[in-house]
Amino acid sequence: QVQLVESGGGLVQPGGSLRLSCTASGLSFSNYVMSWFRQAPGKERELVAEISRAGDEPNYRDSVKGRFTISRDNAKNTVYLQMNSLKPEDTAVYYCKARSWRTVWGQGTQVTVSS
Repeated sequence: QVQLVESGGGLVQPGGSLRLSCTASGLSFSNYVMSWFRQAPGKERELVAEISRAGDEPNYRDSVKGRFTISRDNAKNTVYLQMNSLKPEDTAVYYCKARSWRTVWGQGTQVTVSS
Protein backbone atom coordinates (compact mmCIF):
# COMPACT_ATOMS: atom_id res chain seq x y z
CA GLN A 1 0.00 0.00 0.00
CA VAL A 2 1.40 3.37 -1.06
CA GLN A 3 1.29 5.80 1.82
CA LEU A 4 2.76 9.08 3.07
CA VAL A 5 2.43 9.79 6.79
CA GLU A 6 3.17 13.27 8.16
CA SER A 7 3.99 14.03 11.78
CA GLY A 8 5.41 16.82 13.91
CA GLY A 9 2.67 19.41 13.71
CA GLY A 10 1.27 21.21 16.72
CA LEU A 11 0.76 24.51 18.48
CA VAL A 12 3.75 26.84 18.76
CA GLN A 13 4.22 30.47 19.76
CA PRO A 14 5.35 33.08 17.22
CA GLY A 15 9.11 32.87 16.80
CA GLY A 16 9.15 29.20 17.68
CA SER A 17 10.21 26.15 15.68
CA LEU A 18 8.76 22.86 14.53
CA ARG A 19 10.11 20.01 12.45
CA LEU A 20 7.70 18.12 10.24
CA SER A 21 8.44 14.62 9.00
CA CYS A 22 6.86 12.66 6.17
CA THR A 23 7.63 8.96 5.88
CA ALA A 24 6.80 7.04 2.73
CA SER A 25 5.96 3.38 2.30
CA GLY A 26 5.06 1.27 -0.71
CA LEU A 27 7.07 3.30 -3.22
CA SER A 28 10.66 3.77 -4.36
CA PHE A 29 11.25 6.92 -2.36
CA SER A 30 14.50 7.98 -4.04
CA ASN A 31 12.72 8.12 -7.42
CA TYR A 32 10.28 10.79 -6.24
CA VAL A 33 10.57 14.55 -6.05
CA MET A 34 9.22 15.48 -2.62
CA SER A 35 7.33 18.62 -1.70
CA TRP A 36 5.61 20.29 1.22
CA PHE A 37 2.38 22.17 0.62
CA ARG A 38 0.11 24.00 3.03
CA GLN A 39 -3.49 25.08 3.08
CA ALA A 40 -4.92 27.68 5.42
CA PRO A 41 -8.67 27.96 6.07
CA GLY A 42 -10.44 29.56 3.11
CA LYS A 43 -7.29 29.60 0.99
CA GLU A 44 -5.91 27.49 -1.82
CA ARG A 45 -3.23 24.90 -1.22
CA GLU A 46 0.20 26.38 -1.92
CA LEU A 47 3.66 25.01 -2.49
CA VAL A 48 6.02 25.67 0.42
CA ALA A 49 9.18 23.82 -0.54
CA GLU A 50 10.37 21.15 -2.92
CA ILE A 51 13.47 18.95 -3.04
CA SER A 52 14.97 16.94 -5.85
CA ARG A 53 15.45 13.18 -5.84
CA ALA A 54 19.06 13.44 -4.72
CA GLY A 55 18.32 16.22 -2.23
CA ASP A 56 20.65 18.76 -3.78
CA GLU A 57 18.17 21.21 -5.30
CA PRO A 58 15.76 22.65 -2.74
CA ASN A 59 13.30 25.37 -3.72
CA TYR A 60 11.16 27.56 -1.46
CA ARG A 61 8.33 30.02 -1.77
CA ASP A 62 9.55 33.53 -1.07
CA SER A 63 7.67 33.93 2.22
CA VAL A 64 9.55 31.05 3.90
CA LYS A 65 13.04 31.55 2.46
CA GLY A 66 15.60 31.83 5.23
CA ARG A 67 13.19 30.37 7.80
CA PHE A 68 12.28 26.91 6.48
CA THR A 69 14.60 24.12 5.37
CA ILE A 70 13.55 21.05 3.43
CA SER A 71 15.72 17.93 3.53
CA ARG A 72 15.41 14.24 2.85
CA ASP A 73 16.93 10.97 3.98
CA ASN A 74 16.49 8.42 1.21
CA ALA A 75 17.72 5.62 3.48
CA LYS A 76 14.82 6.35 5.85
CA ASN A 77 12.24 7.14 3.14
CA THR A 78 11.61 10.42 4.92
CA VAL A 79 11.42 14.09 3.99
CA TYR A 80 11.63 16.82 6.61
CA LEU A 81 10.60 20.44 6.90
CA GLN A 82 12.43 22.40 9.57
CA MET A 83 10.44 25.53 10.33
CA ASN A 84 12.05 28.33 12.34
CA SER A 85 10.92 31.84 13.25
CA LEU A 86 7.32 30.80 12.78
CA LYS A 87 4.69 33.46 12.19
CA PRO A 88 0.92 33.38 12.66
CA GLU A 89 0.52 33.44 8.89
CA ASP A 90 2.29 30.07 8.73
CA THR A 91 -0.76 28.51 10.38
CA ALA A 92 -2.16 25.84 8.05
CA VAL A 93 -2.49 22.14 7.41
CA TYR A 94 0.81 20.97 5.95
CA TYR A 95 0.85 18.19 3.39
CA CYS A 96 3.70 16.29 1.81
CA LYS A 97 3.56 15.19 -1.80
CA ALA A 98 5.55 12.62 -3.74
CA ARG A 99 5.81 13.16 -7.50
CA SER A 100 7.15 10.84 -10.13
CA TRP A 101 5.17 8.95 -12.74
CA ARG A 102 2.33 9.30 -10.23
CA THR A 103 1.47 11.72 -7.45
CA VAL A 104 0.84 10.70 -3.87
CA TRP A 105 -0.37 12.96 -1.05
CA GLY A 106 -0.19 12.58 2.69
CA GLN A 107 -3.13 13.18 5.00
CA GLY A 108 -1.77 16.43 6.44
CA THR A 109 -0.66 17.70 9.82
CA GLN A 110 -1.94 20.85 11.52
CA VAL A 111 0.49 23.64 12.37
CA THR A 112 -0.87 26.47 14.50
CA VAL A 113 1.24 29.51 15.34
CA SER A 114 -0.40 31.55 18.08
CA SER A 115 0.36 33.19 21.39
